[in-house]
Amino acid sequence: MENTKTIGRFELTALIVGATIGSGIFGISSDLANAAAPGPVILGWLIVGLGVWCLIASLNHLLVRHPKQDAGIFAYAGLVFGPLGEFISGWAYWLASWLGNLAFATIAMSALGTFWPVFKGGQNLPSILLAILLTIIFTVIVSYGVETTALLNLLGTIAKLIPLLIFVVFAILAFHWPTFIHNFWGLAQSNDNPTLSIYHQVKNSLMVMMWLFMGVESASVMAHRAKRHHDAVAASFGGWLILLVVYLLVSLLPYGVMTRSQLAGAAQPAMGTILSQLVGPWGAALISTGLIISVLVAWLSWTMLPAEAFLMMEKDQVLPRAFGRLNSHRAPTFGLWVTAIVQCLFLFSLLFTTYAYRFAYTLGTAAGLIVYFFVGLDQIKDSLQEHDYGQLMIGILLTIFELLSLALAGWRQVMVLSLSLLPGFLIYWQARRLHKQRLTKGEWLTMALISILAVVSLILILNKTIPIE
Repeated sequence: MENTKTIGRFELTALIVGATIGSGIFGISSDLANAAAPGPVILGWLIVGLGVWCLIASLNHLLVRHPKQDAGIFAYAGLVFGPLGEFISGWAYWLASWLGNLAFATIAMSALGTFWPVFKGGQNLPSILLAILLTIIFTVIVSYGVETTALLNLLGTIAKLIPLLIFVVFAILAFHWPTFIHNFWGLAQSNDNPTLSIYHQVKNSLMVMMWLFMGVESASVMAHRAKRHHDAVAASFGGWLILLVVYLLVSLLPYGVMTRSQLAGAAQPAMGTILSQLVGPWGAALISTGLIISVLVAWLSWTMLPAEAFLMMEKDQVLPRAFGRLNSHRAPTFGLWVTAIVQCLFLFSLLFTTYAYRFAYTLGTAAGLIVYFFVGLDQIKDSLQEHDYGQLMIGILLTIFELLSLALAGWRQVMVLSLSLLPGFLIYWQARRLHKQRLTKGEWLTMALISILAVVSLILILNKTIPIE
């Protein structure tokens, strides 16, 4: 891994923004209007912003405390729970990464349907074949080196921010303060929107917001390739601030442009509907173009990140050596193509059932939250050992936030996740055997308990107690 530290601060910041801003931002106006009035939405952003800041602060604190832990976000789980803990965290991150690409593929193809009806809906044969082709193309691009990918991501991130900036400018020009403050807390009786307490509105808005920050940890995952560890730290906080400002503007300004009921009923992508009302049909076309660029850039980022997860896990001997194999461009080709093949198989299954997409979304969401939860636990452990009570408070807040997120996601998602760990345990056992490491009694017991949970999950799925659909 010598001489691989070649990604700078700006590329890392762009990676965070590019990986995190996907398709959700283009429909957030309608999603939040259905969930809450402007006041509760602002409270929701404060909570989510603080929770994500705690995640970034914890990752950067642990990065400085353990600079040799190149596996980053996965290694921290290993510091608390040993090699199996690192494997479970890394495997969950890998799952969350490529499963998210299935959503990107469906949404990108559906957006293309705006211009070419053959792709309308995003789940017919032409859409699936194009999605598989793009998966292969992105894999080939990343196989030419993560530095090249980082540069393309930087250019793509700039391109995706342009439509968002245009939307914000026109929304500011059309902003009407009385419209914004009308029924600010959503407590007045309305025939168009249900009257809910502020607590329930905030809760509903949190469910929309939390998933928009998936990918904010990208700089930590790529820290081993940064020119300096400080670049990864600066990029993390810079990316968080950019994302929070963009999300606040895009989600709050529409409340002053249209009524809440109009926003709630806006056709998706809601941003296109709003802009077309302000400037005409070209506004919808601009936003659809921005949506396609945004999804493709995020898709490229999430092609790189799962393979990097495999590479770092192999370095810590929790995956077989093949997963750490690099080509002449220092790209982890084996991990890249394993991920690509799995994605293509899942994409092809979309032809026969919509369940595969919903299953992927459910599993990916729970997987990402569990990875972040491990970070919170290690932050607490590390802070206690160092008697650093400021960092301890950050760890406690992060852990509470992730538990809240998991509770909102629901116990069913966590149950389903246990099924995905079963094939992973076989790979982990093989890795430890190849590295001449024996599994401990604690590891056998943990895998046995999770396997029992997986069997229970399968039974609940079969009897439809857990409805995958």
